[in-house]
Amino acid sequence: MKNSEFKLPSDESEQLLIKSQDNTDSNFGCEPEKREIEAHIQHGVINLDKPSGPTSHEVVSWVGKILGISNYGHGGTLDPKVTGVLPCALGKATRVLSALLSAGKEYIGVMYLHSQETQKKIEKIFKLFTGKLYQRPPIKSSVVRKLRIREVYYQEVLEVNKNHVLFRIGCEAGTYMRKICFDIGEALCSGANMLELRRTRAGNFKEEDKLVTLHNLKDAFTIYQNDGEEYYLRRIIFPMEKMVEHLPKIFVRDTAVDALCHGAHLAAAGCCYIDARIKSDQQVALMTLKKELIGFGIAIKNSMEILKAKTGIMVKIDKIFLDRGVYPRWKKKNSSKI
Repeated sequence: MKNSEFKLPSDESEQLLIKSQDNTDSNFGCEPEKREIEAHIQHGVINLDKPSGPTSHEVVSWVGKILGISNYGHGGTLDPKVTGVLPCALGKATRVLSALLSAGKEYIGVMYLHSQETQKKIEKIFKLFTGKLYQRPPIKSSVVRKLRIREVYYQEVLEVNKNHVLFRIGCEAGTYMRKICFDIGEALCSGANMLELRRTRAGNFKEEDKLVTLHNLKDAFTIYQNDGEEYYLRRIIFPMEKMVEHLPKIFVRDTAVDALCHGAHLAAAGCCYIDARIKSDQQVALMTLKKELIGFGIAIKNSMEILKAKTGIMVKIDKIFLDRGVYPRWKKKNSSKI
């Protein structure tokens, strides 16, 4: 039996609280980046650069045809003319897409003003569209046209050239950029419409983070098929764990993992490292010490309460993604707790 020490993720080390330290057995499970190539594809996600023209569904269906898989999905619909970041989950990773659907998005777009305005006035009106906004989806939309609240986290006017305004907006999932452009035009008393839009971020998937085209994917898969070279395919396909990078996490000791996979709730004894951001009734990602995604749960207590707790249920299981039997079964019988 070989044990390896758990290493704190470099991007999360400052927000992880240590409840108890434990080693992980290398005989069970596998670090996400070290999965066999076929398993890597079936548990993978691609940071795809959607072109203008086809629908999001058409684009991901082409991904499926290239890789020869029948199960695929995307993390947030883009209108046909909108380009940019479209996370595409493959195989078993499609079950994790729900984590991305609610993740924040960022867009860069071009708005056309029906009459010229000063940059100072435009910037002043843009600032009014920060925070929680009431929106009714446009007539040409795929959802019911009910009034709803969406939040704009930040906005920036990048450039004004006569009637054209280049802008950046970070917002809650489900925010309609076309509607924001229309409303800004109304506030300016000049009228406006959106000319172009590009999504630059969806959750932790960013434009500068290995964004790939369909041509890149086709070339990488052809090289793998013809030469058996995995390098380019692995550079394009991320482990599905990337889809939960923005979620608060709890890292679980090896002896607790299989019980979770059988539906048991997570108790205090199973927790090793706890994200300091956790609040009660919040969705959390449960991870192994090898950083594999076990599943989602709803925290019953906040991070400090979990840290101090010696007994009791800390997280109620919601969804499980890791297969049973990957880790050894817990020896104690007839118990629903870990």
